Amino acid sequence: MASNNLEDLISPSSGLLIWEQPKIIHWSKILADSYYQLLGESLINADTPEQLSQALFHAPFVLVSHGTQANPIFNYANQTALQLWGLSWDEFTITPSASVTQPDEIKDRALMLKQAAEQGYIDNYQGIRIAKTGKKFLIKQVKLWNLQDETGNPCGQAATFPHWQWLE
Repeated sequence: MASNNLEDLISPSSGLLIWEQPKIIHWSKILADSYYQLLGESLINADTPEQLSQALFHAPFVLVSHGTQANPIFNYANQTALQLWGLSWDEFTITPSASVTQPDEIKDRALMLKQAAEQGYIDNYQGIRIAKTGKKFLIKQVKLWNLQDETGNPCGQAATFPHWQWLE
């Protein structure tokens, strides 16, 4: 199970909390800017990039992203996501995003990712995901969007959802 200990959120190499790390501050800005560009609304309100990074990490909704690999690997999860999946930051950021999907929903997930890639984003997706413990949960009202860096190059996809339901 993911820990709530502050020490588990500190990078051993930098001594900084996850959301204080320059690469995470930068990534948070990409997440929020891409969301705003595609959906026309703010992901969360914050005045500075540092405040944005901290606010996204501690947001009450799930926020995750993965890179552009053929089999994408998660590269970001906020605290709500880490707790939901029961993974540490280090575990989550080496996990292929498809591996947390119910096996019989892999095709639906692939179609959803393709649709988002073509359209820029999709909203109101739902599907079943699997926590580290093997317990399944239904994710609801999912918004999935493409990520672009400052130069407009694709750099992944992100998803957020405010609701989930544990399944029997």
